Amino acid sequence: MRRVVITGVGVLSPLGNDMEALQEGLESSRSGVVHVESWSEYRDFKTRVCGLVDWNNYKEIPRKSRRSMGRVAIMAAKTMLDAVADSGLSEEQISHPRTGISFGSTMGSDEALFESIGEISKNMTFVGQNSMSFLQFMSHTVAANIAAMFKIRGRNIPACSACTSSSMAIGIGYESIKYGMSDIMFVGGSEEAHPYNAGIFEIMAATSTKYNDTPDQTPRPFDSGRDGLVTAEGAGTLVLEEYEAAKARGAKIYGEIIGYATSCDGEHITTPSSAGMEQVMRLALDDAGITPDQVGYINAHATSTPKGDIAESHATYAVFGDKTPISSTKGYMGHILGGCGVVESIIGLISLKTGLLPANKNLVKVDETCAPLDYIFDHRYGDHNIVMNNNFAFGGINTSLIFKKIEE
Repeated sequence: MRRVVITGVGVLSPLGNDMEALQEGLESSRSGVVHVESWSEYRDFKTRVCGLVDWNNYKEIPRKSRRSMGRVAIMAAKTMLDAVADSGLSEEQISHPRTGISFGSTMGSDEALFESIGEISKNMTFVGQNSMSFLQFMSHTVAANIAAMFKIRGRNIPACSACTSSSMAIGIGYESIKYGMSDIMFVGGSEEAHPYNAGIFEIMAATSTKYNDTPDQTPRPFDSGRDGLVTAEGAGTLVLEEYEAAKARGAKIYGEIIGYATSCDGEHITTPSSAGMEQVMRLALDDAGITPDQVGYINAHATSTPKGDIAESHATYAVFGDKTPISSTKGYMGHILGGCGVVESIIGLISLKTGLLPANKNLVKVDETCAPLDYIFDHRYGDHNIVMNNNFAFGGINTSLIFKKIEE
């Protein structure tokens, strides 16, 4: 099988808008979660916290491309620009028939959807609607707009699977190259902040509401005082290449993807399944051809919901026991939903490069019903060369990715 490596990175996150800023935010234990006063306009809406990205320079994206993009696609396009520049690929390579993309988001632009549907419902007419609105809120808006903007000629496989969207996109790109269907894949995902996606989780009694006045203290993955997730926005792009070609052109290599798996619980559409989570981790290890003891760090999905954190901890314990360091970096920035997989994978690359094992921010006392894992309470630094990133989504969709320091 062909080896797959990462040769370019672009990121926008509540902690910073490049790898260096993201690393600094983690090491300084800074929070990207803020109080959003404007959400008080909604009646009976209790949560007031969200992880926001400090970036609004939309003019970095050409106006012609921007017309059919909402913020969700604009942020993804920005990270694509940065990742392409980082990779050093030529326009010819980008538009080659064997270069493709896979990008995901939970939905399209919530703001565009809200505005369009609101006006139609109020006026009971489609007359006067912006013809670009649908292109901004359609489910594959990120993948479609990036393909057009960058003149992608190869395969385009959108990933729209809620919280596993961007991790699944990475897996799609990895398999496309590994099995010879592509030579280069641009992969990632995005999510824009909006009260709509926070409101959906609040209806399910899943959002954090107790820390509105102290936003840096939530979310609290695995902690006994957690009270729900915090939605966030962000985006990320990874450039994936076949290893020999990347080496031949002298590309900078951040790491290698050695394992990926996705699986379905086949049970309840919202209740997490510990068995399903365990299965996908084992499948990823099998794909990588490694044993659990070779993994030096696990970036957990752990969103700070009561049931989800417990189920994931026990699934992880069943596979790894209590020896592998684990943390959920959502404590720093909230849950980026469709973009969390790629941002957390980039954190995995930072861990491989620097040795950083980021602490579980806001973890004071582990919930006694969680499994006895090696939870990281204070930052550590190790000499590990393999990390795992896990993500889980509604519908019982599970993903697990394994990254490794490059070995010649």
